[in-house]
Amino acid sequence: MSLSRLETLSLCLQNILANKLVSTTEQLGELTIEVDPGELLWVMKTLRDNSELGFEILIDLCGVDYLSYGVESITDGDRQDNRFAVVYHLLSISHNYRLRVRTYSSNEEIPVLDSVIEIWPVANWYEREVFDLYGVVFNGHPDLRRILTDYGFIGNPFRKDFPLTGNVEMRYDPDQQRVIYQPVSIEPREIMPRVIREEHYGGNK
Repeated sequence: MSLSRLETLSLCLQNILANKLVSTTEQLGELTIEVDPGELLWVMKTLRDNSELGFEILIDLCGVDYLSYGVESITDGDRQDNRFAVVYHLLSISHNYRLRVRTYSSNEEIPVLDSVIEIWPVANWYEREVFDLYGVVFNGHPDLRRILTDYGFIGNPFRKDFPLTGNVEMRYDPDQQRVIYQPVSIEPREIMPRVIREEHYGGNK
């Protein structure tokens, strides 16, 4: 019986990365591997340079805040008790493989991970975005500064505990002839009504 492409990739990863893998899961037709943050750079270089893997391209990377998630709510495998993760999306053109790599920062107050810029230079602005929106610090990044919010912005707007209305608002003051910050004047409100559907709604009873 021949192995599927994902099974072949999974076995290849297990053979090459061995004990560097924390977990391997399959979901939505793609593999996700989890690695320890201390092994991140070695794993990433191996994924790029090993001829059986050849993940030449970093398509994207994104931050995840698991603040309001419990272990039982994660559908793609057990997770650690850490709050912040970064997920890397890789592509191997030579083998036509896609792969997700996830790693967690062990420090919730100041999440820190190694930068992968030296492996994939395209990570530069992606890492700046995760730094800006989640507050993840990337060791070795040559120019780690905000990229979407302004330089005076306080906080990280994609964190689960960041208020939906923000902390301050910005406007132009014609008297001072400059942009000023002031406390948020918008009162919090629910913008989505709660929807209650009957059991078996839309299906056969």
